[in-house]
Amino acid sequence: MKKVFLLLAALVSLQGLSAQVPTAMDIAADMVPGWNLGNTLEAGPCSWLKNDLDWETGWQSSKTTQVIIDEVKKQGFRSVRIPCAWFIHMDENYNISPTWMDRVQEVVDYCIKDDLYVVLNDHYDNGWIERSFKERTAESVDKNCFILGLMWKQIATRFRDYDHHLLFAGMNEPDAAGDGSADKQGDVATLVQYEQTFVNAVRQTGGGNATRVLVVQAPSTSIDLAYQYDVMPTDEMPDALMLEVHFYSPYNFTMMTKDESWGYQAYYWGAGNHVSGSNHNVTWGEEAYVQEQFRQMKTKYTSKGVPVVMGEFGTLWRTMPQGENQEKHDDSVYAWYKAVCRYAVHNGLVPMVWDTNGCKRPSMDVLNRKTLTVFNQRALDGIMDGCASVKWPYASAISAVEERCPSSLQKYGLSGVPLRDAPPHTIYIQNGKKYMK
Repeated sequence: MKKVFLLLAALVSLQGLSAQVPTAMDIAADMVPGWNLGNTLEAGPCSWLKNDLDWETGWQSSKTTQVIIDEVKKQGFRSVRIPCAWFIHMDENYNISPTWMDRVQEVVDYCIKDDLYVVLNDHYDNGWIERSFKERTAESVDKNCFILGLMWKQIATRFRDYDHHLLFAGMNEPDAAGDGSADKQGDVATLVQYEQTFVNAVRQTGGGNATRVLVVQAPSTSIDLAYQYDVMPTDEMPDALMLEVHFYSPYNFTMMTKDESWGYQAYYWGAGNHVSGSNHNVTWGEEAYVQEQFRQMKTKYTSKGVPVVMGEFGTLWRTMPQGENQEKHDDSVYAWYKAVCRYAVHNGLVPMVWDTNGCKRPSMDVLNRKTLTVFNQRALDGIMDGCASVKWPYASAISAVEERCPSSLQKYGLSGVPLRDAPPHTIYIQNGKKYMK
């Protein structure tokens, strides 16, 4: 009986916590649009730099400062994804370098100071876990879970007292169930095991981590694979998980840098932007495709209360060769960013643009951190116009007032106790939904 009482008490405690903190969907609505601090804290190993703190500028030229983050906020972004390496900053006992942890915390604090949401992840990190699926064994999976658990316990402990503006993401682009996989179901099962290890490790550290929103990754961060497979781990905290996907489609337009025997680069995308007689018009992947991709996420996740973070997206901005139309290409870049952001937000996805501070065309960069200026104004305009063109589709599960609640159905308090009548100024559950009176 005592064990049953303790279990019920714990359940009531969690329900009470869930009523006091924003849900994942509440937070997602407030994160739009987002920006990536790319090629920065995830850089390395860089053999030409002796001090691993200097790896921050190994792949791009600007050390992150408060002024840079101020500029990100000024341009209209409301969240920052911080791709971060940890494994390459660990010693032989898997202890994260204290100086590296201090530096990451310093950058997180720049964002928190500006009232931005932060998604802090374990990025590619030399591929230690992201590229482990093809050669996996029971022993290797156990070892990876052990390291991943230790890693996230250290990170979570350092940031335990931060509020809901800080989110953790377990990995980046786990290479699971991709085209070359011989065992896609096994890949997915392993991925869920890794994600469960991440969730458990964070929750065990307590404090703000007991209710913190956590982000888990789809196989290969693919929208199609996220729709095909069940990938969500379990979590003792309700309404506190997000799913992450990435979007770089169609490839010929977004990432291809030279013509190949099998196809041309696409310079022109979107209705009205094709150039007659050019070999470089897109042949697939326009607005209807974008709509359908994001609709899949609405069907399986966002309509069921699980928001989706589009942790990376972007397309190349090119200098047109002679004979091609620069204006139509620039219009295509704008149209792609606007459509992607519009349909993302419409379906409950948080768009977070990939930005690496390269600022040399062809490039998918948006801001120039060195000069504190906008590098690609058409891309920025597309992002902001797309996000502003629609409203976030989901109201808060708690703050929304529902007047059409049938009075004849039994009401329950958040502790699970039946209510004879809902008193004034209370939150209650009726027919499986939360209401505020």
